[in-house]
This record gives sequence, C-alpha cells and structure tokens, in this order.
Amino acid sequence: MNGFLGTQGNFAADLNLVAQIGMGLALILGALLARAGHYTAHGVCQATVMALNLSTIALVMWPSFHAQVLPGLPRHIGKLYYATATVHGVLGFAAELFGIYIAMVAGTDILPQAWRIRRWKLWMRIELALWWLVLLTGSGIYKIWYTASHQ
Repeated sequence: MNGFLGTQGNFAADLNLVAQIGMGLALILGALLARAGHYTAHGVCQATVMALNLSTIALVMWPSFHAQVLPGLPRHIGKLYYATATVHGVLGFAAELFGIYIAMVAGTDILPQAWRIRRWKLWMRIELALWWLVLLTGSGIYKIWYTASHQ
C-alpha cells in the first residue's frame, strides 16, 4: 500500500512518521503542563505518549528493523542505511525504557525507594532531549530509506 507523503514510503511508514512528530509535540505540551503546575495532566499526557510509542515500536519499527536491518548486521554497519537505523534503534530503546521507568516511579510504588528519581526536572529534561534526538534520527532514517537511494 502506497503512503501519503509522496515518497517511496508505505502507508505504515508515513503514518508512523506523522504520529512520531505528533508525539514529540505532545511531549513538549506535557512539559508545558508540568511547568504550569498541572502535574496530573502532565503525567497523563506523557504516559499516553509512552504507551502509544510502545505500540508503534511493536507494530511498525521493530518489524521493519528486524526485516530490513538485522539481516545485514554486523556486516554492513558502516553503510549509512544500517548505521543510522542501528543508532536510532539503540537510542530509541533507551528512551522508551527510561520513559517507562520514569512513569513507573512517578505513577506507582512498584520500585523501591532507593531506585526512585530525586531530581525530577533534570531527568525529565534529559528524557525529553533524548526523545527528540530519537525523533530526529528517525526522521533521518525516513529520509534515507524512502527519499534517497541507499543501495
């Protein structure tokens, strides 16, 4: 099925790119909610983005990585096509796990006190920056895979 962004990307790739950009903007909105003191709305916003992102990883990104990148690793890691996808995957995995950790600490009592965050602003800002780095590398992958020749 053809995509809707006018590239060689399929519908799932195009939808994922648009969804990721929307989630990135939602994370900024969530940060603004926290800054305004609306912590419950902030938590709901950020947790919703993390859950939605987990579903896009499972349904779109992991299957694509598994089919298109893993078979060429480590033999082709020096090629832009494989290197960017691998870096994106590692950073994305770290960002998603860290986001889940933050949500668990903020919203539950599952983790022991010794494992809990003490400097919320610092760690949430690091997570937001990491998430945006992942978004930018993912946008680069979209460009490399679907608008530029990678063969």
